[in-house]
Amino acid sequence: MKKIIAEKNPELVTRQDNKAQWNLPKQRRLGFRNLYKINRYGLYLRSDHVLKLRSKINKKIARKPLVKKLIRNKAFCSLIVGNNQNILFEKYSNDFHKKQPQTIMSITKMFVNLFVGELVQRRKINLNKKVSYYLPNIGSGYGSAKVQDVLNMNIINLYSEDYTKAFSSSFLHEPVGGWRLPIKGENKQSQEEYLNTIKSIKNTKLNNYSGVAHYKSANTDVIGLIVEKVSKKSLRQWVLKAVEAIGFEEGLYIGTDRFGTPWMSGGGSLITRDFLRMGLLFARKGKGVANRSVGSSSFINKTIKNKGPVYLNLGKNRNLRYSNSTMVCENVIGHSGYGGQFLAINLKTGNVAAFFSVLETKSATKESYKIDMINMLIDVVNEKY
Repeated sequence: MKKIIAEKNPELVTRQDNKAQWNLPKQRRLGFRNLYKINRYGLYLRSDHVLKLRSKINKKIARKPLVKKLIRNKAFCSLIVGNNQNILFEKYSNDFHKKQPQTIMSITKMFVNLFVGELVQRRKINLNKKVSYYLPNIGSGYGSAKVQDVLNMNIINLYSEDYTKAFSSSFLHEPVGGWRLPIKGENKQSQEEYLNTIKSIKNTKLNNYSGVAHYKSANTDVIGLIVEKVSKKSLRQWVLKAVEAIGFEEGLYIGTDRFGTPWMSGGGSLITRDFLRMGLLFARKGKGVANRSVGSSSFINKTIKNKGPVYLNLGKNRNLRYSNSTMVCENVIGHSGYGGQFLAINLKTGNVAAFFSVLETKSATKESYKIDMINMLIDVVNEKY
């Protein structure tokens, strides 16, 4: 027989700046839209009931200066604002459309707030226990940390997530979730096996006393392992429960490791209206469609009041803090996503704003843009319409 010839999947091969092809600046806009079918492993989950939305446009939103500025930016893809079951604003770029999925990246972490909230309410998780109490095989990078500190991005270890550094741990983590091919050989490591290898800094405790969040996506995946262990229910079952409570129109695409464990730290993909629906579930504090619920209202209330470490300074007297797998500022709870995404929910007004964009900078970040984006969304959801 003739030799069978194959080549490495070009979209997943690591190119310049230690990035897979889909994540290079010139490829990123398409890569973010197609990540749900680029990553090697994944799940697609749909709801049997769909939360109905109706258009009730408020022209005041379109006149806001920061809204005008952001939707004119070349990175812009979509912005949607809603309250209850009303769409108050909906705008798409010329190359984007209502049925287009895009990755919400780290906003996937917000699901973990719902899962942990339920388990805390049921007294299955004690946030003051050490991680090793629940995960005896975890490495030194997490074993002695309190669960609460891991939830709050408030620990120090050898896992790094600096997008300006090409060989940051978060990029080296990507083969586990199928976002890229390993540099050598095949990746056969499960998420749990990878997380168990993370170590502490030599002669340094895990405590973070700086008051500034040490953002690490691995933290969320460690919490995901705890959720599975204490509930004796797979993360897939937990995610499906959330999907069915939210009432997605299209569905959630979410990456997994090669053994099917959902990658809770990032990479879910949604259409814009479903992105809004996700936020509306938080606005209702976990109350879902068809008399379903997920999460804990009291835990969400504690999350917004919890003074976690500072994630980002947004300007005079306004800080975005990290709390229980979410980002909070005054009455707003939400999360940012790598490359230019944000979901903001004001728990008092009930307003939700969801924003998709794609930064084509080398690092997929730009602090001034991120500050404008988050301030714009906070201002939008703070107002009464």
